[in-house]
Amino acid sequence: MQHRDTILLVDDAEILSHDAFPGEQHVLRLLAPGIAERAKPGSFVHLSCDPMLPMRRPLSIMRVHPKDGWIELLYRVFGYGTALLAQRRAGERLSILGPIGRPFAAQSGRQRPVLIGGGVGIPPMIFLADVLRREAKSHRPLVLMGSEVPFPFMPKPSQIMCPGMPEGVIAAVPLLEDWGLASRLASGAGFSGCFDGYVTDLARLWVASLSEEMRREVEVFACGPHAMLEATARLAHEFDLPCQVSLEEFMACAVGGCAGCTVAVRTPEGPAMKRVCVDGPVFDAATVFPQ
Repeated sequence: MQHRDTILLVDDAEILSHDAFPGEQHVLRLLAPGIAERAKPGSFVHLSCDPMLPMRRPLSIMRVHPKDGWIELLYRVFGYGTALLAQRRAGERLSILGPIGRPFAAQSGRQRPVLIGGGVGIPPMIFLADVLRREAKSHRPLVLMGSEVPFPFMPKPSQIMCPGMPEGVIAAVPLLEDWGLASRLASGAGFSGCFDGYVTDLARLWVASLSEEMRREVEVFACGPHAMLEATARLAHEFDLPCQVSLEEFMACAVGGCAGCTVAVRTPEGPAMKRVCVDGPVFDAATVFPQ
């Protein structure tokens, strides 16, 4: 039986800041020391958007600061619940459950991880990049992000060289630049400095530029829309790369009781239904998207 870590209920998590960005995107910082201490890349919280709304919403954790006790979430308004959440202000308190879910796990022998995030799948990639730079000093992660709406930050021209990138693709994530990590952005919306197309196409160009020896050091991590994850799985299969994906599914309880977020997964014993909330959200891509 898979071990399940402790899930905490924090009924009075204080909103420390709540910033709005174009495209109805928001970054929410909450004081939740126990969750900040236990969370891992790929973890999420189940959050009460408003006292009048009984159903919680799952949101991926983007950053944590265990010493100061805060967690940071990125979300986009996509319905009644998140519209209510967007109205909450600093100083108010929210009820949250977390950290929940099976996290990403990097392989020590794969020192060129490529992290692919699309839309609201960006947060786990930021979290994973932060952990890799702190705990896996030998890793050289490349973070690729795609969005069809303005990014929830102001892209900046990268000062970090990234061989294999198409000419002119220089837009980067300011936070990752500050951390000394390579990143590049993709969009079909014509944003300056971004790759014109899908982020998975940008990833394919980069992987294809590598030598066979360098490719053996690559490992893929991804979170985003279903179509993006499916394309990422094809890319990983094409180049024989290990790949982990974090699935985004609607869920009710988020603790494995209702089985409302099940997905079909291939196992050694045959097809099986797994719960995204506790058996995932991170899965081996080949088991969810067999080629």
